[in-house]
Amino acid sequence: MKRHTANMKSDLFLDMVLKLAVIVSALFLVAPFATAKELTWTGCDISMTAFMEEIAKAYEKKTGLKIKLSGGGATKGIRAVSARSSDMGGTCRHRLVDAKGAIHEEERDAELVHVAWDALVVITHRDNPVNNISLADLKRVYDGKITSWKDLGAEDKRIVLVTLGGQGKYSGVEHMFRWLVYNDPEYDFKALSHIVKSSGSLRAKFEKTPWSLGLDGVSAAIKRKVKILSLDGISPSKENIASGKYPLFRPLYIAVNKNTKNPEVKKFIDFILSPEGQAIISEQGTVNLTEGKALAPLWDEKKARFGLK
Repeated sequence: MKRHTANMKSDLFLDMVLKLAVIVSALFLVAPFATAKELTWTGCDISMTAFMEEIAKAYEKKTGLKIKLSGGGATKGIRAVSARSSDMGGTCRHRLVDAKGAIHEEERDAELVHVAWDALVVITHRDNPVNNISLADLKRVYDGKITSWKDLGAEDKRIVLVTLGGQGKYSGVEHMFRWLVYNDPEYDFKALSHIVKSSGSLRAKFEKTPWSLGLDGVSAAIKRKVKILSLDGISPSKENIASGKYPLFRPLYIAVNKNTKNPEVKKFIDFILSPEGQAIISEQGTVNLTEGKALAPLWDEKKARFGLK
């Protein structure tokens, strides 16, 4: 009887072990294919304001996957992705390269996916009577040679120049301005200026400060209560940007780590490049890839000339 009871206990124990082994095996089989609950995106404040918030909402509604957004600028977006501290990033500038053409060590593992077009614009307080500025005068402002609005057709009020300082010379806006206007990414602006840390702070400054002047990306500026000036008589309308008539156009990118194995990242990139994702970008007032198809060969020429990567 004792032997029979012992055998029954042994059989029960063996049965439990086998069942546990089946459960553990099933977990290991399922785990690699489990769906992430969220993806992280960080970086370019302009992209975030322009369309990423709407894209993230639409993607979560469509798939159930949350895209957690945080700003911090183009440099943070590229480098966070390269260091794998964020799944994706946003940037309105290319990766930095040295004099020999080598990519900056903190950015070399980032890959840039072109998703939209933007343009650099001159912004001021909305009550400013000036509607236009020439590129030559804009350079004189940044070089400290023009300091009064009188020289730009308004009252004799000092120009309150506002610049970005949180990323040094490598903020997406001012880095690309140095390339497009001065053909020199290390150019030193000579004018005195009020320095703010982020694009969001910059726009807030313009909303509150009469006689202010500075630069922004049009895709975000159109969503704030600021005045956007024409450049050499050409307004930065969506049509003028898409055609290349307005000269200071530039790409907007999603940055991803070139070695990523996360399938959810690819699915999101596929979505933002799809007709559905591109329609959302356009609806927000930003030039999408189809609308700006005439810009691609023009930008390829600039990339080759500037050595951008």
